[in-house]
Amino acid sequence: MSRNRITLTGIACVAALGLAACGGGGSYGGGSATPAATDSSAATDTSTVKVSDSPLGDILVDGGGRTLYLFTADGKDTNSMKCDTACLKQWPPVEGEPKAGSGADASLIGTTKGGAPQATYAGHPLYYYAKDKAPGDSKGQGIDGIWYVLNAKGTAMKQAAPSSDGDGDSGSGY
Repeated sequence: MSRNRITLTGIACVAALGLAACGGGGSYGGGSATPAATDSSAATDTSTVKVSDSPLGDILVDGGGRTLYLFTADGKDTNSMKCDTACLKQWPPVEGEPKAGSGADASLIGTTKGGAPQATYAGHPLYYYAKDKAPGDSKGQGIDGIWYVLNAKGTAMKQAAPSSDGDGDSGSGY
């Protein structure tokens, strides 16, 4: 091989490796932030589900402390929600299969059946609420009587959330 070919081949390999390192942020199941949830200022760590103390009691949160919700019309391990773009922006699913963190029961963690994997807990598909901006926010609690935070047993906690912003917006998008 000529010296020019070897040099060009080396440059091409370095460029290809550099491009490969830049990509890979994929949408579903990579353990990275959900696309819709990245609009929020709160860090999203879908790799862990854990229990955290809140004004509502002990609730499920992700690895970054972001509150997790269930949609009462979902079936066991099945996302039943017919959601358009605006709805998905308000209620992005927790993607992939997280591991159990502090206080969470590993045997209750799973994923939805069919389609892209969505994290479940006790059979409930898990969601974020876009207006939760900081760890521990639970502004989605009780919206439209169908969205609730979960306790460590995977049961919907149906008590009212303490008022925090008083905007009165149900904001369900559903």
